[in-house]
Amino acid sequence: MLKTIDLTKRLEREDYKKQLLDCQLHLRELARQLYVQQRSLIVVVEGWDAAGKGGAIRRFTEKIDPRGYQVYSIGPPEGEDKTHHYLWRFWRRLKAPDDKQVLIFDRSWYGRVLVERVEGFATEEEWRRAYREINDFERQLTNHGVLLVKLWFHISPEEQLKRFEARQKTPHKRWKLTEEDWRNREKWDLYEQAVVDMLQKTSTRTAPWTIVEGNDKYWGRVKTLKTIIDVLAPALDPPTSSATEQPTQSKNDKKKKKK
Repeated sequence: MLKTIDLTKRLEREDYKKQLLDCQLHLRELARQLYVQQRSLIVVVEGWDAAGKGGAIRRFTEKIDPRGYQVYSIGPPEGEDKTHHYLWRFWRRLKAPDDKQVLIFDRSWYGRVLVERVEGFATEEEWRRAYREINDFERQLTNHGVLLVKLWFHISPEEQLKRFEARQKTPHKRWKLTEEDWRNREKWDLYEQAVVDMLQKTSTRTAPWTIVEGNDKYWGRVKTLKTIIDVLAPALDPPTSSATEQPTQSKNDKKKKKK
């Protein structure tokens, strides 16, 4: 599945700046409608290390009222979280401080079928059972009226290596790179199989996955925003025009591709 993703998609800087601003202004209005209509949006952000998740989240929230969203950066369970079912720590975060309309999970409950599966933190019986548990969990959310967006940021191993090396050479970005990141690269094939299984078993009609082509960060950021718009716009009243499903590739890029 992942090997068929076209990672050559890209945007030139000027096209990116225009499309990004259009999307951000559109999202600002949609976020206001979420508040007015007392609806909730949950955005699940998963992907390879250095795939551009943080940058996309920043662009999404840049022009939204900060009183209306909450970002959760999810790491290994600690303290009380370790004494409960793995979904418990997410359930309790659904009631965000000050009733935020937008909740963004930077890493999520899918850790059960990704890192916990590959690293052996969950037994095979546990991570196989988790597909059904996660689908039930998300069905409960959508049945309750929650709007749910699930994004997988996909890059090639070569692009990831390039970004790792760039981080290592840049003092103010070096903290982002850990020994664990390098170790995970050695298990790329195992993680890739886990991702494919996750996409196949948990992409449902009410909670589908969207794969974000991330080799070009400009493309990935704009596609992220347009995907969220395409979920919000039809669901909110008054109706708002939907964004196109894909960013609009620049004419120069199209010509280069033909050559």
